[in-house]
Amino acid sequence: MKAREILKGQMSFYNQGTTRNYHFRIEKLNQLKQAIKSNETAITAALYEDLNKSEYESYMSEIGIVYAEINYALKNLKKWMRPEKVSSPLTMFPAQSRILKEPYGVVLIISPWNYPFQLAFAPLVAAIAAGNCATLKMSELAPAVSKINSHIITSTFEPEYISAVEGGVEAATELLACPFNSIFFTGSPAVGKIVMQAAAKNLTPVTLELGGKSPCIVDNTANLAVAAQRIIFGKYLNAGQTCIAPDYLLVQNDVKPQLVEELTKALYKMIPKPLYNPQYPKIITENHFERLVNLMEDSQIIEGGAYDKIKCKIEPTLVEGIDFNHPLMQEEIFGPILPILTFEDFEEVSEFISHNSHPLALYIFSQNQPNIDRILKEVPFGGGCVNDTLMHISSPRLPFGGVGDSGMGRYHGKYGFDTFSNQKSIVIKPNWLDIPLRYQPFPTSVKLLKKFLP
Repeated sequence: MKAREILKGQMSFYNQGTTRNYHFRIEKLNQLKQAIKSNETAITAALYEDLNKSEYESYMSEIGIVYAEINYALKNLKKWMRPEKVSSPLTMFPAQSRILKEPYGVVLIISPWNYPFQLAFAPLVAAIAAGNCATLKMSELAPAVSKINSHIITSTFEPEYISAVEGGVEAATELLACPFNSIFFTGSPAVGKIVMQAAAKNLTPVTLELGGKSPCIVDNTANLAVAAQRIIFGKYLNAGQTCIAPDYLLVQNDVKPQLVEELTKALYKMIPKPLYNPQYPKIITENHFERLVNLMEDSQIIEGGAYDKIKCKIEPTLVEGIDFNHPLMQEEIFGPILPILTFEDFEEVSEFISHNSHPLALYIFSQNQPNIDRILKEVPFGGGCVNDTLMHISSPRLPFGGVGDSGMGRYHGKYGFDTFSNQKSIVIKPNWLDIPLRYQPFPTSVKLLKKFLP
């Protein structure tokens, strides 16, 4: 079906008002949850086929997160939908003020390849909860997951309510040319700019979940053994193909040797024989593989560095001997390569991070509260953790999103509901009192007015 035909059918269905009903939304969320449960085995198999993800990793980082979003929405939707009462200023007296949560209408969701199940269905949960119709465009780079995602949608929902679109750049371009009421895109900053340009032609609001070079800071007060385990987990989940993975380490000089030792121990404990390890994911395509191999050139490899072109696998790799001019520091790595840079004085850290645009995530390992407070206050970033990595994405109670080049807008839980809702401001005035101060002809003096308006 053509993009404009999909949009026309969904606009017609949305205008009937069915999706605005609370019970309809609850029913559809439950139907989606049941469809996912019925297809769990197929989802896991598809994730293994596209990315070599194990069943455990697939559930932890993809399926389980979507269940959490659905369950949280089911529990809280009635509260989210209620008109929000706010106080009215004295100048409005007598009046009541309300904020109504209205669906945008028909929304477009464009999902990426790195978490092709989670990052398709988590925003879809928010769109359904907010009362919208939706069209979901899957990534052609994860064809097996794209196929099962489409099956789940087409077997669960009528196309005039929720539609699935497979295909490449041409399909995405055709969809972006349509006047959807909102666009939600997850991907790279470069493609995010293309999405925003296309949306501007129709004055369509956009939510952009992008990426960037997310720093991981380790100072000389950190618990290095714990830090190493959590850094290895965060960096090498999905073979580093994670938008909020630590992109590079900034380590205080005097603890670098010990941290490298701990990182190496954690690495071989958690991911033994990675090129032959059936639980270690692969790089999504040969082009991405070649890019990563080229990025490792002219760097000093501390650990790892081996690769298998046939399997499209690259060992978890620690590198040093680079500066901010090295190719590894010029773009988001998005793979299993972790550069290690050092600093002497903590005051240098903010300046180091400012070499790149605002990151999507930031992690700091420290027991020094002034150091922690300084980073959280001084450095703009989307979200992050103190003494951990990645975990902020797993809570439906926390907003997730970027800032600047790393994105705009937030979702998860109520924040996703709000992202897909128009917040309509309403003032309700009674007729029993009508103060004449606002009507013409205006008084010649503003003294009385100033008592009400500062």
